[in-house]
Amino acid sequence: MKFFLDTAHVPHIREAAALGLLDGVTTNPSLLSKEDGDPRDVVREITKICDGPISAEVVSLDAEGMVREGVEWSKIASNIIVKIPMSPEGLKAIRLLADQNIPSNCTLVFAPIQALMAAKAGAAMVSPFVGRLDDIFQGSGMEVIEQICQIFSNYEITTEVLVASVRNAAHVADAARIGADIVTVPWGVLQALTQHHLTDVGIERFLADWEKIKDR
Repeated sequence: MKFFLDTAHVPHIREAAALGLLDGVTTNPSLLSKEDGDPRDVVREITKICDGPISAEVVSLDAEGMVREGVEWSKIASNIIVKIPMSPEGLKAIRLLADQNIPSNCTLVFAPIQALMAAKAGAAMVSPFVGRLDDIFQGSGMEVIEQICQIFSNYEITTEVLVASVRNAAHVADAARIGADIVTVPWGVLQALTQHHLTDVGIERFLADWEKIKDR
């Protein structure tokens, strides 16, 4: 399973790359609004750090505007993936971008049938939001991931399932167990993935024992 970082904060992206855990980055207008400078310059900097897919989202609501924005985003770097919201106009835009060999990530997916439609339209990735589903129907988020993966497997669909709106380490583990292609995590969750109280206890014991013998 690939690990993406869900942020536009360049220092965190650099740190994730140093950890060897950065396969890609997902951004959106909300994340970019938290950073200083022109959003295009921020995304351009991110593409220089990570050579994996970098999602950059459109804000138009009509297919023509989405395609226009998507083409502009794609000019920044060859690894840009245009993020398109799930909607009839979004599906049109996904198809039109695919016809130009511009890959897209269909975002704001909440149902398996939405994922299937996006894949049929030509999306390179679909992004189901597990955390937001859990907020409404507890535990339903990962059920949707499992259903999407099963449908895609049934029909040998190559569109990648990108698990988004990840809230905790359990979401990541469940996504890996189910067989999702990608999980995108915020910085705090990425840090939490390395932590376990028994690891901390083990380190403390090793260090304590070393203090006893280091001067022999």
